[in-house]
Amino acid sequence: MKRDNLTSVTEFILLGLSSDPKIQLLLFLVFLIIYIITVAGNMLIIIIVIVDSRLHTPMYFFLTNLSFLEVCYSSAIVPKALVHFLVERKTISFPECAAQMYIALSLGETECLLLGVMAYDRYVAICHPLHYTVIMNKRVCIMMASASWTGGFVLSLVDSVFTLRLPYCGPNEMNHFVCEVPVIIHLACTDTKTTELIIFLVAVVVLLIPFFLILISYLRIISTVLKIRSAEGRHKAFSTCASHLIVVTLFYGTIIFMYMRPKSSHSQEQDKRITVFYTVVTPMLNPMIYSLKNKEVKGALRKATRRTRDANFT
Repeated sequence: MKRDNLTSVTEFILLGLSSDPKIQLLLFLVFLIIYIITVAGNMLIIIIVIVDSRLHTPMYFFLTNLSFLEVCYSSAIVPKALVHFLVERKTISFPECAAQMYIALSLGETECLLLGVMAYDRYVAICHPLHYTVIMNKRVCIMMASASWTGGFVLSLVDSVFTLRLPYCGPNEMNHFVCEVPVIIHLACTDTKTTELIIFLVAVVVLLIPFFLILISYLRIISTVLKIRSAEGRHKAFSTCASHLIVVTLFYGTIIFMYMRPKSSHSQEQDKRITVFYTVVTPMLNPMIYSLKNKEVKGALRKATRRTRDANFT
């Protein structure tokens, strides 16, 4: 059969999270609230870091990158899902599905790399405090952030190209609410072992290399902190890493479970719940984690609130 005859699918039908209209309406409200909180929370972090000169440090420079990424990541998925909650026929064209898959994949891989860079920043700050400003200067920070963004978008091209070059001749129904590589590959009407192997190897590079960088960084951090004699000093050192460590655990835990486990263990309903967590819930939690666990961010928030209140009274 000719390839032209195989690549006949022009759109996909997303079955979504539920077929019950009442549950879909409830999900619409929940997703809408989460999306508003996600955008507002992450934009607030970005504005506070820009406005407060005390936060003009490498740590918060990378945090603004993470917050901007979370807004983009959530915006690549949630608005389309909101539309689908309100319509009976949930279709997405092949090009639109391909674009959503590539953008979401690129941002996800960028986040993996960026979290690795943020771990290195904490390692330098705690283990080499006297050389911190020299090692993590403005030029280095910009280069590391740029490398994370570029690496994420370039590496995701490999997954996207190998996924989209497969023939899709039907069926065109996805038991999901978003276009993701594992779900799309399942619909290909040809053997996908080579593509799956390549995607697995890319996942090893994008997930495990930054993960081991994070692991090594924190082992060195723990070793250094335990040598600090005062309990107050140890607490202060650990508190600067707490937020990042929580974010890493939430993001990497779900992503590795989704992309690194054997295909035979995949459950479509389970996969959908996992995807909701790392694409919808986690972007909302990140600004909360960084604001609740970070005294400097909380201080900047209080300062901004006082300024706003004083401006209203004058």
